[in-house]
Amino acid sequence: MKVILLGYMASGKSTIGKRLASRNYVPFIDLDSYIEEQENKTISEIFKDEGEIYFRLQEHKYLKELLENEEDFVLSLGGGTPCYAGNMDLIKTSKDAKSIYLKADIITLIDRLVNQKEKRPLVANLSEEEMKEFIAKHLFERSYFYEQADYTVRIDDKDIKETVTEIRILLH
Repeated sequence: MKVILLGYMASGKSTIGKRLASRNYVPFIDLDSYIEEQENKTISEIFKDEGEIYFRLQEHKYLKELLENEEDFVLSLGGGTPCYAGNMDLIKTSKDAKSIYLKADIITLIDRLVNQKEKRPLVANLSEEEMKEFIAKHLFERSYFYEQADYTVRIDDKDIKETVTEIRILLH
């Protein structure tokens, strides 16, 4: 089975994904890292050199390539991936794939992002109040796509182990 994790930045997609993959003895793939390997550029360099439209086209191409693969894996998407190029439809119609939306309250996301600002260019220069507005706007725009996932798992007030256990129960 292909397990696709989606959600907003800092929702735990990579952390949960790595642990889930390890527990299920399958590879973990981070879509952004996969794109960087294939393109021999960082995501920032792709945006700077080629633009967002090129990036979104490549993102769709590599997502499709991974989903057509016969192997089982856990895949963590970029926060915006489900919202572009028909990617959510691609995921929903993919053979043997289950999508999981890691859903968090704005307060949980802010608490996590405040500690990761230097690693998150989109919010690095925002105050806490600006960040709250930014996240609320994004979640409003993206929730239509996120909510199409096969399952939604709330991550607020849960540790990694609890979240992974909940996902494993849902999938079996």
